[in-house]
Amino acid sequence: MIHATKRIAGGAGLAAVLVKRAPTLELDWDTRSKSRFSATDSTGREIGVVLPRGTNLRGGDVLVAEDGTLLRVVAAAQAVQQVRFCAEHGQPFDLLRAAYHLGNRHVPLELQPDLLQFEPDPVLADMLRRQHLIVTEARAAFEPEGGAYGEGSGHGHHHGHDHGHHEGHEHHGHDHGHAHEHAAAPARKPLAIPVKAHDAGHVHGPGCNHDH
Repeated sequence: MIHATKRIAGGAGLAAVLVKRAPTLELDWDTRSKSRFSATDSTGREIGVVLPRGTNLRGGDVLVAEDGTLLRVVAAAQAVQQVRFCAEHGQPFDLLRAAYHLGNRHVPLELQPDLLQFEPDPVLADMLRRQHLIVTEARAAFEPEGGAYGEGSGHGHHHGHDHGHHEGHEHHGHDHGHAHEHAAAPARKPLAIPVKAHDAGHVHGPGCNHDH
């Protein structure tokens, strides 16, 4: 096994041709959010990745192996749930409100201009459908939002952690797959969401085919 102990965020400073030619490590988010793991690269070599605690890997990052070779990190397609607003019974603001509620639950969340992505969770999906949102299942690269102060050094506030669902995963302080702002802040009441009388108990499924 060859070890890789250095991360170059986004391949910064490297010639594009070198990065393009480098063997790849295709990894899902659960693996990329760990600082120590083993994987097989595109040439069949077994790679032991050993990075500083709290480091997350992003698609496009480059690892430097102990023999000086480069490894390009690719975000693997994985199961995700995608959230979009329902044009017929909602508005774009509904996505902002959904991001607020998912953030309150410390859910690793990817933000895109027209959708949100998170790892499959049927309870959260049902909650969002009750808020006039369309939730669909897909397979896509998953790049959740980083900490508020950035991840350039690999030691920001966005620390990978799978909440104990995988054996052998390290627990190091706030190693949690979500962002923490450690400054004291006044307690806030949860955002109240008005529910129209005709929507009580009604679940809005994919496609929003309502019979109103």
